Amino acid sequence: MEQRKLPNATAVLVLGIISIPGCCFYCVGLIFAIIALVLAKKDKALFAANPEGYDNYSTLKTGRVLAIIGLILNILALLSIIFAIATFGWAIMNDPAALQQAMQGM
Repeated sequence: MEQRKLPNATAVLVLGIISIPGCCFYCVGLIFAIIALVLAKKDKALFAANPEGYDNYSTLKTGRVLAIIGLILNILALLSIIFAIATFGWAIMNDPAALQQAMQGM
């Protein structure tokens, strides 16, 4: 029997890779990580139904791990943004000079 490729394995890998640097851009990588994990779950179910029929499961696993790492980094970045807003306030976060003065006062 000829082995096929999992349909979303490459997409999961690409989305997992994009989700990691996405944490630097206002946590936009969170979206990519969630999409990658949903696609990985679907392909994992396909692989579980017929393990001998697919040959790129390692690509799927790698993409899933990268998506989990990206998810964790994005959650940490989001929490740090929320902490900064809670600590300094929204008005100071929008004014770089006031933010620098508030940080020097700490």
